Amino acid sequence: MPATSLAQWWQRFNDLQLTQLVTQALQANTSVRSAQAALQQARAQVDVQAAGLLPSVGASASAQRSRASNSTGNSFQAGFDASWEPDVFGRLRSGVNASQADARAAEASLADVQVSLAAETAVNYVELRGLQQRLAIARSNLASQQETLQITQWRLQAGLTTSLVAEQARAAAEQTAAQIPALASSLAQSRHSLAVLTGQAPLALDALLAEPAAVPQPAQDLALAIPAETLRQRPDVRAAEQRIAAALARVSQADAARYPDFSISGNLGLRALTLGALGNGSSVVSALLASVSVPVFDGGAARAQVRVQEAALAQARVAYEASVLTALKDVEDALAALQGNRERLVRLQAAADAAGNADLLARQRYSSGLIDFQSVLETQRTLLSTQDSVAATVASVSADHVRLYKALGGGWQ
Repeated sequence: MPATSLAQWWQRFNDLQLTQLVTQALQANTSVRSAQAALQQARAQVDVQAAGLLPSVGASASAQRSRASNSTGNSFQAGFDASWEPDVFGRLRSGVNASQADARAAEASLADVQVSLAAETAVNYVELRGLQQRLAIARSNLASQQETLQITQWRLQAGLTTSLVAEQARAAAEQTAAQIPALASSLAQSRHSLAVLTGQAPLALDALLAEPAAVPQPAQDLALAIPAETLRQRPDVRAAEQRIAAALARVSQADAARYPDFSISGNLGLRALTLGALGNGSSVVSALLASVSVPVFDGGAARAQVRVQEAALAQARVAYEASVLTALKDVEDALAALQGNRERLVRLQAAADAAGNADLLARQRYSSGLIDFQSVLETQRTLLSTQDSVAATVASVSADHVRLYKALGGGWQ
């Protein structure tokens, strides 16, 4: 089976709202825009370094008036200056290579931001839908408990039960009612987080996400790639690899700086005592200069600079190793969490079914006077707890899929 395409994994949830939110986040989030600017800066730096390989040409013009004793004089000059530094030992080329590797690392860092952002947006959306389901469950159970409270009040008025039972029923209903504001608050915070992630004001999505919907469920035909392919897909691993390449180039650059520098420069221009004489052939002047600069004694600074860059290379290699280990750990953790929550969900769903049946039987028997109210209280608490756990675990399973896609490096092209 071919490995699952991870570039736009959120589409595998078949939730149009989720797809729109992730797309909006990737376009408008401030972190993405900042990473894009950093990439543009790195690419411009490549151009700066590459320009050093080419000759530089400049134009100049000057006019001078001088006075000495009782005489005055004018001097006019115009011309072109050119210079070029042959890259004999590769110092300039190494600088270009380092800048190119930095640019590739910045590109991978942008992809890493996109991967994290897509995952964070999806997790927030899944949590929001899960909270909506949990809020609906709490309200449904509250309605059931209020019905039970009404029954106990009728039985109390008829002298068939005690005030203790009525107060227990009231306490149970109030406890459930107290959960509703907390869930509503968490729901509002999730909406605010999604709005900011998509580059909008906190209240911008309140109307759009007000209507409850089911927790998005991923496709179950996930085929994982082998670890080597996973490492190639992860942008943070790619960025660490490019940082090694940049560090290697800087070692070469520092080593080349220990050897002589060559330069060639020249100028061609016009020089005359009057402005009109600049057009005469006799006013043409030219010069050509070739020079070499050899470091003789610098107190060991050049060798020390090589050691500095070699130490930076060693750090880059260790950072790459750490990123590889982190990538493998992220995948294994995500797989373990997904497997555990799937098994937990199966058990919780069975428990919720049993709790629903027990609650129905308990309320029927209590209405008939066959059992005491304590049994009703226990079944209602169990029902609310198991239903809430099922809704939370359904959201956790979907969030685990998101984290697995992120661990595999999905979310960028």
